[in-house]
Amino acid sequence: MTTQETGARTGLPPSRPTRRALLAAALGAASVAVTGCSSDGGGSGGGKRLRVGYFAFPSGDLLVKNRKLLEKALPDHTISWIKFDSGASVNQAFIGGSLDIAALGSSPFARGIAGSSPIPYKVAFVLDVAGENEALVARKSTGVTDVAGLKGRTVATPFASTSHYSLLAALEQAGLSASDVKLIDLQPQPILAAWQRGDIDAAYVWLPALDELRADGTQLTSSKEIGAQGKPTLDLAVVSDALIAEDPGTIATWRKVEAEGLRRLASDPEGSARAIAAELGISLADAKAQLSQGVFLTPRQIASADWLGTEGSPGRLASYLTDTGAFLAGQKQIEAAPSEETVRKALYLKGLPDGLA
Repeated sequence: MTTQETGARTGLPPSRPTRRALLAAALGAASVAVTGCSSDGGGSGGGKRLRVGYFAFPSGDLLVKNRKLLEKALPDHTISWIKFDSGASVNQAFIGGSLDIAALGSSPFARGIAGSSPIPYKVAFVLDVAGENEALVARKSTGVTDVAGLKGRTVATPFASTSHYSLLAALEQAGLSASDVKLIDLQPQPILAAWQRGDIDAAYVWLPALDELRADGTQLTSSKEIGAQGKPTLDLAVVSDALIAEDPGTIATWRKVEAEGLRRLASDPEGSARAIAAELGISLADAKAQLSQGVFLTPRQIASADWLGTEGSPGRLASYLTDTGAFLAGQKQIEAAPSEETVRKALYLKGLPDGLA
């Protein structure tokens, strides 16, 4: 959804190693630790492995994990569920070769495919559309009641995330630039600690941390509002190019399981909320409230022209991601925006729409 990515992704002289090569070398040893120490689930397993990155965020993906739907559908695989705090760390894990499939926000994905050394992955599914589950909140004690009031204030968000993107968009819409505030790069849990200490005046972050900020804060805007003004953000699911080449059948099965997770959210809200509550360690009431703030598409909608599209006919998601890249480039967050052709090539549409049945 993390530390800000450092170094250029484009324009490096031939004699210098690319950013991806440098990160891959640095992450070589770390990826083993990430996979081994961060995994908190696995299947009965066989000769194949599947490493799945996820966020502790109310979604159909978290329901799939809790109900072990993927393990049941792929009994011959050893499945590792690896928890991440943000999209920037997911990008780094893909660069290090330690992930096969993962949840990833639309903004970090646009970053990932930008430049001359794009991360080798593709979008294969839409997990949710950001709504009231990501928002900008100011401390009540600051007296700030609108985004414009943040000028000169200290604002935290996880850099290179969908929240970071939405924060920049909110500032622009309020007539401010990033330099008009003091931006701090913090993960959700450190944001809570900084908030409690009084170190920050506002934060843009997602659930469940968001609800804790709302308890003694004033919400200034949300990703739902920003999306309605032309800058939507989404939680996507991406698959590595290596998995696409080596085992497309597993991707097809995983996609059907994720579609089943979305159907269960709609058909069994009570059971779904119980699963989410168990995964997040929260009450059933809180799980229901958090789920109600998300926008979950139906499988049919995902494969429609409005979103991901079908094989041979990419949907509007390509335009949304192209616009996201252009905005990030305009904000100097990336050196150059990926073209729409690049974005279209980064969508994995094989088997759609039938693959979501």
